[in-house]
Amino acid sequence: MVIRPEGRRARGTGEQQGSVLLPRPGVSPQRQVARRLLAALVVLWVTVLLVYLDRDGYVDNADDDVTFLDCLYYTTVTLSTTGYGDITPASDSARLVNTLVITPLRVLFLIILIGTTLEALTDRTRQQWRLNRWRAALRDHTVVVGFGTKGRSAVQTLLSTGQGRDRIVVVDPHPQAVRTATAEGFAGVEGDATRSEVLTRAEVQRAQQIVIAAQRDDTAVLVTLTARQLNPRINIVAAVREEENAPLLRQSGADQVITSASAAGRLLGLAMLSPNASSVIEDLIQQGTGLDLKERPVTKAEAGRSPRDCPDLVVSVVRGHRILAFDDPEAATLELTDRLVVIHRASRTRPEPDDRRGELR
Repeated sequence: MVIRPEGRRARGTGEQQGSVLLPRPGVSPQRQVARRLLAALVVLWVTVLLVYLDRDGYVDNADDDVTFLDCLYYTTVTLSTTGYGDITPASDSARLVNTLVITPLRVLFLIILIGTTLEALTDRTRQQWRLNRWRAALRDHTVVVGFGTKGRSAVQTLLSTGQGRDRIVVVDPHPQAVRTATAEGFAGVEGDATRSEVLTRAEVQRAQQIVIAAQRDDTAVLVTLTARQLNPRINIVAAVREEENAPLLRQSGADQVITSASAAGRLLGLAMLSPNASSVIEDLIQQGTGLDLKERPVTKAEAGRSPRDCPDLVVSVVRGHRILAFDDPEAATLELTDRLVVIHRASRTRPEPDDRRGELR
């Protein structure tokens, strides 16, 4: 389903920017036609049965006997509003049934036949209602800009940590990518994410975080600036191809910057030097299977103790804006306000919301 709110048109195209697509169960045209034909046949045979049961109240101009075939013939010409008049209701009961039952069935039959036209007329109203309801319920969600390889991988990681599909909104300028996202159960916004009205359609001003997986580094910078302007408190995670552009992205307001080209190169180098180590790292960054690397808050039971006493393997301790190694003397005693970067088995715990920051842990 495509919902195209009013807005400025894209430069050089006739498409509107910020078209919102909400996921809906797909029904093939053949199945829709089959359903309507079945409904029409049900109405037809119900009417035939009513006429046949009351056949003594009808008069046939050709003969005095109203057979089942006559009832079928009368029903078809009546429901189609043809009405030749050769078979007519004569008794009071037959006329009453025609008035109170067969006439509504005739209207229902016609509605089924012209259902496609009626659906086209009411579709926009229904879509607008769904869109308004979706906007009203959307809070603290995740916006993913770019549904390519990086964006898909980010979405899969979010799903593996417990994020619901209804809490993810995909933004992409390519219609096919947005249609693919909605087919997978995500809401999608078609348009250029560097424009504020497109991100506004994705409700970025009420989002908890945004993942920027654009194809170009300059696009990632512009999206970061726009998102930070619309929501100063949003958590921005962005990917860049070239490492030299990472500082610019941080200055633009990104909280975390991932250099995709350099990271892939380091993994390639590590795979040559230490194949088993690269396999472990690949397992760590793939959430939901084997070992998982995650960040979580310190529990009350862990406060005041050493990182080595934690049930998970502690890699780093986040204290304020500093990241301390597990063997750093300052991290020897954990504080309740600390956060831990740990390694744990994926099947050990299920993701739970962090009450203090609203993040997944």
